[in-house]
Amino acid sequence: QLQLVESGGGLVQPGGSLRLSCTASGFSLNYYAIGWFRQAPGKEREGVSCISTSDGRTYYTDAVKGRFTISRDDAKNTVYLRMNSLKPDDTAVYYCAAAIASCGAGYDYWGQGTQVTVSS
Repeated sequence: QLQLVESGGGLVQPGGSLRLSCTASGFSLNYYAIGWFRQAPGKEREGVSCISTSDGRTYYTDAVKGRFTISRDDAKNTVYLRMNSLKPDDTAVYYCAAAIASCGAGYDYWGQGTQVTVSS
């Protein structure tokens, strides 16, 4: 069974940090670009970050630049999203997705999501 599983979400105070993990089973992430997305209540899903497969190039939406860092550990078949200086506006369900082509292309696999809540 091919699937992505996110973990690491939770409740954190403003200014705090979390590290999300996206682990693949049934296939290797080595050949996929991995994107992180989020969807807050009442809002559309938005792209947060992406890491390519060939050169490891990373991309971030403006709202998280300088605060979030995406990385990959192909040996562990896992991609991480380190989130620092969290704000209440970062509250959302976070999803990871895998694209065989590249960041910005269509995504082939999606995880089930992990909740991140930033609140005092």
